[in-house]
Amino acid sequence: MMKQRSIDLNSDLGESFGAYTIGLDNEILEVVTSANIACGFHAGDYNVMGKTVKMAKEKQVGVGAHPGFPDLIGFGRRAIQVDPDEVFHLTAYQIGALKAFCNIHEVPMQHVKPHGALFNMAAKDREIAEAIAKATAQVDEQLILFGSSGSELIRAGKKYGLKTASEVFADRTYQSDGSLTARTEKNAMITEVEKAIEQVRSMVFEGKVTSVDGEEVQVEADTICVHGDGQHALLFAKELRQRLEQEGIRMKRVGE
Repeated sequence: MMKQRSIDLNSDLGESFGAYTIGLDNEILEVVTSANIACGFHAGDYNVMGKTVKMAKEKQVGVGAHPGFPDLIGFGRRAIQVDPDEVFHLTAYQIGALKAFCNIHEVPMQHVKPHGALFNMAAKDREIAEAIAKATAQVDEQLILFGSSGSELIRAGKKYGLKTASEVFADRTYQSDGSLTARTEKNAMITEVEKAIEQVRSMVFEGKVTSVDGEEVQVEADTICVHGDGQHALLFAKELRQRLEQEGIRMKRVGE
């Protein structure tokens, strides 16, 4: 019999800006337990940030900063050549911006999760990872740092005395080295709920995921990401949560 587990379910939100609406944040917040809120660089703006923090508080969802590269057109998914000092400053800047709205709405900030290309670079580049961890720790040492299971970012977070949460992905495929399949590849996304359920069950209960090459990769799963900007994101997230709870997995904020 499989052991019951509790796990966090997170989603990337607050990605609308100006006159452009992206995602179904209000509805997704009914399903997830933690929200990674864009901080105005890769997506979002000051109005959206304030509104999303307020909605997350009302729905008792953990609030986290989602800092990314200053690349609105590329949605932060294009790698930019930066040095660690710049990564430190852009991370601190964005955490601080969202933290201001958390203060206004009297809700504690729970975590930091880098976005897109910055997240992927930090998974493998020790200097980039340490710049993010250092910025996080110096802004608020109580913040939890999200990173890919087994990544340089998780190691950096521990080095700087932060609590860390190893993240796995319900709707992304994996390579044999434990990294995510690049979005430029046709098989990068999992769009079938049954396949996502199977992948999550394996990661949560057995601590492993099967790569696109058929190899078993060891993972730790503290928080599951389901993306909020997909075509069927809301239905996917609802069904995923329902099915996981039926499997005996209790949804709980990572900070609880």
